[in-house]
Amino acid sequence: MINGKNYEINKENILYHELIGLNVKVVESSDPKKIGINGKIIDETKNTFILENKKIIPKKECIFEFDLNEKIIVDGKMILKKPENRIK
Repeated sequence: MINGKNYEINKENILYHELIGLNVKVVESSDPKKIGINGKIIDETKNTFILENKKIIPKKECIFEFDLNEKIIVDGKMILKKPENRIK
């Protein structure tokens, strides 16, 4: 869980929060080469995460692990939206 002044990101609401700035790891993927890729999200589009190490990770084919004082698993298909539409 990450606490902010007016918000708390946790496993119940992570799908509706800003994900840029969070650390993520690919734990499953239809492309075995992507499993284990990790880093801080520096940008996000409807279909991808862009990590600080310049890796571009497609959401649709991956299952992600976010570490927010607890490990939260998110299927990329659940977040296939433009970030500004997801957080409304």
